[in-house]
Amino acid sequence: MPINAPFDLPTPALLVERPKFGANLARIRDHVAALPSGVKHRPHLKTVKSVELARMITDALETDAITVSTLAEAEHFAAAGYRDILYAVGMVPAKLDRVAALRSQGVDLTVITDNIAAARETAAFCRRHDISIPVLIEVDCDGHRSGIPPEDSIRLLAVANAIGNGARLRGVMTHAGGSYGARTPEDLRSHAERERAGTLLAAQTLRAAGHEAPVVSVGSTPTALSTADLSGVTELRAGVFPFMDLVMCGIGVCKPQDIALSVLTSVIGHQQDKGWIIVDAGWMAMSRDRGTADQPVDQGYGLVCHAHGTIIYDLIMISANQEHGILAMREGSRASLPELSVGTQLRILPNHACATAAQHQSYALFETPGAPVESIARFSGW
Repeated sequence: MPINAPFDLPTPALLVERPKFGANLARIRDHVAALPSGVKHRPHLKTVKSVELARMITDALETDAITVSTLAEAEHFAAAGYRDILYAVGMVPAKLDRVAALRSQGVDLTVITDNIAAARETAAFCRRHDISIPVLIEVDCDGHRSGIPPEDSIRLLAVANAIGNGARLRGVMTHAGGSYGARTPEDLRSHAERERAGTLLAAQTLRAAGHEAPVVSVGSTPTALSTADLSGVTELRAGVFPFMDLVMCGIGVCKPQDIALSVLTSVIGHQQDKGWIIVDAGWMAMSRDRGTADQPVDQGYGLVCHAHGTIIYDLIMISANQEHGILAMREGSRASLPELSVGTQLRILPNHACATAAQHQSYALFETPGAPVESIARFSGW
């Protein structure tokens, strides 16, 4: 095998570097363990969508509780033996039959809602089928997306009352998506505290009105790794932390060297007059995610590394067609375009690990470049 191609894999391929994956797991485990909280981990597995990698995550965090974003994920992980699952996307009536089917198999599947209509439909479904589906009320802690503002006691109690008319209120949850706009450690800590305080306020409102709310669930990788206080929180649902990505780097929660996920690609040509290197990984391999475009450092469609893992600073994927990626030096860079012959393998660090992984059917797990790889299946769909 030529020295410029240490991986015996067809390209493009989705790589996972096991040592970095493990180090990222240890980092969040140790950070949370150092806080006097007693919080349990409920990792979000929407990114990995793989039973094998899920086992690595839950074993490292010493938990059997997981979070999913699709019922297909819930069904795959339930078939693999997971029994404590949170489906963390708002419930609609058409999905209740699948929820009930999973619960009939002994899976403690919890759903969420932030509105009276879904709460009423879920409760009515439970009455018709003589079952009890547990529900968390979604709280909007930062104006980012869905949820009820924690100070809106009228809406909180209205939804709680509707849930209680047949279903079972289990507590509150939130996702501090606003933390993705943070740029400093102080800002990240502020988002983490806002997340904690908001969900705790909502839970206290429910409890004061006589409702049981044993679960106070929070979760985002930036806040989980920045929080200094989890008092009152019962579970933590971080998701992208095992892989990390360039968006997380731009927020300040990791460095490019911490990213465990990359796409292996091969140089297939050059446009020397334009300063371009052409590779066989386009948006079908990388995704069209441009999550770093609004950050201080725009990484294009991904940051380029040598196949052995050394970052080629300022070489980024500036454009992505379906199967072609165009590499060039970052605008304003004083560095020279490296001489990379046709056939040279490179690795591209992704902007958004979730979106990039979704383009592939399997992972190539490896210890060091050139060592044998283990093919790990991943699934997709809803």
